[in-house]
Amino acid sequence: MKVSDFDYELPPACIAQEPARPRDAARMLVHRLRSAVTEHLRVAQLDRVLEPGDLLVVNDTRVRCARLVGHRASGGAIEMLLLERLDERRWRALVKPGGRLRQGERLELEGGALVATPLERSRGAAGEPEAAWQLSLEAASGGEVEAELERHGRMPLPPYIRRPRGQDPRREDDRASYQTVYAREPGAIAAPTAGLHFTPQLLERLAACGVERAAVTLHVGEGTFKPVTAQDLAEHRMHAERFSLPEATVAALERCRTRGGRVVAVGTTSVRVLESCVDAGGQLRPGAGATGLFLVPGAHFQVVDALLTNFHLPRSTLLMLVCAFAGRERVLRLYREAIEQGYRFYSYGDAMLLLP
Repeated sequence: MKVSDFDYELPPACIAQEPARPRDAARMLVHRLRSAVTEHLRVAQLDRVLEPGDLLVVNDTRVRCARLVGHRASGGAIEMLLLERLDERRWRALVKPGGRLRQGERLELEGGALVATPLERSRGAAGEPEAAWQLSLEAASGGEVEAELERHGRMPLPPYIRRPRGQDPRREDDRASYQTVYAREPGAIAAPTAGLHFTPQLLERLAACGVERAAVTLHVGEGTFKPVTAQDLAEHRMHAERFSLPEATVAALERCRTRGGRVVAVGTTSVRVLESCVDAGGQLRPGAGATGLFLVPGAHFQVVDALLTNFHLPRSTLLMLVCAFAGRERVLRLYREAIEQGYRFYSYGDAMLLLP
């Protein structure tokens, strides 16, 4: 298939700039795959369409406040996005402007709360230089870097969420809104957005209705958002992202199967973890590692029965995964219907629930 097969026209006004308030007030397009019946509901009405015995599988990654601003010793302004932590002191990061950085120079960030020292350019699998730098990062206070990031860092909002020039991205509503209520393990540079719709009250109602919940962890990295540059999808290679599938979640899926329930993945990241952990015999196995699984139409889903997801960018690997699950023509038709109905798209937008 070609990347152009996953294109669609989206009016700019459909791109959500603010989340629904409360979170579960977001609209939800519900489509049943077998009957081809579509309903237009709210996320708060999930308890009307999920059934006792179903299992929600959520991604409990926590978005780091990974965007930092500061200056070089020369006084020049810099902006940094931390991509991943490599060890106790070393990180991979995108730095702008990065072309003139020198190894060993001192970079003061967020008013001197954090200090970075460029070490070397990161290199790809074939040894080619990448845009990212490896650098050491320390808290000026001598404390834990993660705690200082939580205190001083800025939420790495996607570029299509626009904020007025000069407005501080640390504003409290974005710091809270761009994080799921069950976020636990820091490591993502973007939110698993389908999970942003849940409130504690909705989760409690679902539990009371007999809908169980289990968690996986996938730290969303820059690869999820890199454009597909190869025209032929067979030539695209996903950037690997770190994940963990606990034994408790595998046990929850086994109980779900035993009672005849449905496995409902919350977001494409949960799908990628679950489908990455099926062995050659078709058994789901717990474990941890990195996955570069790229799901496109023709893929066979062995674990996931239903999918709650947001509306994704044209030509993106996320849209391709949804099309793999429900069919390209059907998904693009549902997207056109959502646009006609005034749904809000992308990270702060509305949701779509695909049921068997």
